[in-house]
Amino acid sequence: MQKLKTLSLLAGMIAASQVQADGRDYISVVGSSTVYPFSTVVAERFGKSTSFKTPKIESTGTGGGMKLFCKGTGVDTPDITNASRRIKESELTMCHENGVDGVVEVLIGYDGIVVANDINSHDFNLSRKDLFLALAKEVPTGKEGELVANPYTTWNEVNTDLPAVKIEVLGPPPTSGTRDAFVELAMEGGCKAFPWIKATKAEDKSKYKTICHTIREDGAYVEAGENDNLIIQKLQKNPDALGIFGFSFLDQNADLVKGSMVDGAAPEFETIASGEYPVSRPLFFYVKKAHVSEIPGMQEFLAEFTSEKAMGEEGYLTDKGLIPLDEDKYMKVKTDTLELNNLAL
Repeated sequence: MQKLKTLSLLAGMIAASQVQADGRDYISVVGSSTVYPFSTVVAERFGKSTSFKTPKIESTGTGGGMKLFCKGTGVDTPDITNASRRIKESELTMCHENGVDGVVEVLIGYDGIVVANDINSHDFNLSRKDLFLALAKEVPTGKEGELVANPYTTWNEVNTDLPAVKIEVLGPPPTSGTRDAFVELAMEGGCKAFPWIKATKAEDKSKYKTICHTIREDGAYVEAGENDNLIIQKLQKNPDALGIFGFSFLDQNADLVKGSMVDGAAPEFETIASGEYPVSRPLFFYVKKAHVSEIPGMQEFLAEFTSEKAMGEEGYLTDKGLIPLDEDKYMKVKTDTLELNNLAL
């Protein structure tokens, strides 16, 4: 009898061990490199102040994160994905098709996309038109309706008021939400400065998007990966180059790099918050509702992230460069998050 009891106890321990092995006792977060530092500081504070394990945060890019997040449910898929743009309708459809029916959207605040260079290098006062002409694959000639392969090799060829240095811009790859936002806000913003291109949008939206959103591939734009810190390091080695990344990285590395003016506005906390700085965007993370009751600490992590001490006007995330929401919007986001209200585009 004692032997049977021992065997039974052993079998139970093995079964429990197997359940633990099949499960996961920490929160898994993937996605945007821009949201990564904000998510990381919340995760570290959460791990130190609660009995739950510190969440694992991975920087995979917004697009890559969405693919992983929408792959399905279960412990082999992430619980949360960070995003430096809003989820696309096609991505939400992909989620639903793979059984990820409940998705909670959390708007955490705002960020500017900066064009920066080494702090000891040239000052750049750019317009969005300058950025389009410097980086588009094809640019307009003086003849209406005519485009040619981008001939510009130096910034002063684009605009005589700019430095006579080679056009070399280090930026994120197509999987990045920062890249998506940059081409939409900066490139398209400059593209619309040409009336005949702007008129194309109503006639042929696909053609318009191709003209305005396609970045040149001749070496002037260098895909530098999803790691914004790596771009900053490369700018130290090449003072003539410019880099594209989120304001928070500029804010945290103000002793190393400086941001360019864009359409007369400097990339600063106040100008981004007011909307004066033209290249700014919202930041999000998305929660897999089915995992909230399955993964330890999910509800508590959401409460920490959306707390006044984190996301509030004087929260610790503002120290990292996050531009906070106004009070009304913040309260709505907090309520929708904690009540796990489903996103519907």
